[in-house]
Amino acid sequence: MDKKDLRIVYMGTPDFAVASLKALVEGGYNIVGVITMPDKPIGRHGSVLQASPVKQYAESVGLPLLQPEKLKDEQFLASLRAWEADLQIVVAFRMLPEVVWNMPRLGTFNLHASLLPQYRGAAPINWAVINGDTETGVTTFFLKQEIDTGMIIRQKRLPIADTDNVGTVHDKLMAMGASLVTETVDLILEGKVETLPQNRLYKDEKELRPAPKIFKETCRINWMRSLKSIYDFIRGLSPYPAAWTELVPNDNSSKRQVVKIYQTEKHMASHSFAIGSIHTDNKNYIDIAVNGGFLRILSLQLAGKKRMSAHDFLNGFKQLSLFHVE
Repeated sequence: MDKKDLRIVYMGTPDFAVASLKALVEGGYNIVGVITMPDKPIGRHGSVLQASPVKQYAESVGLPLLQPEKLKDEQFLASLRAWEADLQIVVAFRMLPEVVWNMPRLGTFNLHASLLPQYRGAAPINWAVINGDTETGVTTFFLKQEIDTGMIIRQKRLPIADTDNVGTVHDKLMAMGASLVTETVDLILEGKVETLPQNRLYKDEKELRPAPKIFKETCRINWMRSLKSIYDFIRGLSPYPAAWTELVPNDNSSKRQVVKIYQTEKHMASHSFAIGSIHTDNKNYIDIAVNGGFLRILSLQLAGKKRMSAHDFLNGFKQLSLFHVE
């Protein structure tokens, strides 16, 4: 079968999913329909609806589109069947019921931003960086009932530099994933797919690291951890959703202030300062005493303010040394 004859339905929502859809469209593959999330209310009163990046791209190239509220809705299922897909591709969408993923004759495959079986879950890129991994990657696999557990089709690996944050890794994986999606479709077209069960890649489930959804409280910095652990934690949440802490007056004379931290440097050293104490010249640098040394803050943001360098922050926030972090 030629790629122009293979009827593909594509499912995705964020920017990460646009790259793979664009690669398929520009590669001449036959996308007969796109499924994405309903438009999201934004603004103070939720009166403005914002289309997902996948919807915006799909409409720009004239692709048919469905935005179901519920994936088991009979009207949606009828519309999906009418597209007569041979293959479905899922990239950063949502968990599918069996009635959906089992519909096409060639099945449904997913692109996941990790080297499965590691980092099954909603935030694999964040957790790989948070945990200080030096390598990650992308995986295509056929869907089955249990989330992120299906038969692996193919993987690509990506090194993580110590200076990478989740934003840089995300963008590299997005491009790598788009290439892997088209390669996977070609393997399916050529009948050359050789799948691998995920349980062949580990001996005990205790070896597996999860990638659960990240919430606001997940992002709070624990200053009692080691220097490297805190450094990795911050870059694993930068630029979004961003790690945060509270500035606390040493004498409790004023209100605590929430601050997001985006970029830091590690300075290993022995010291006897209190963990969380702030050391600064109030002009150029901000160092936090932690286990194993000092974490130098390079980029941060007070609640309600814009992100700025430590130098700019200190120009407007005098006497920072009278505070500590918690």
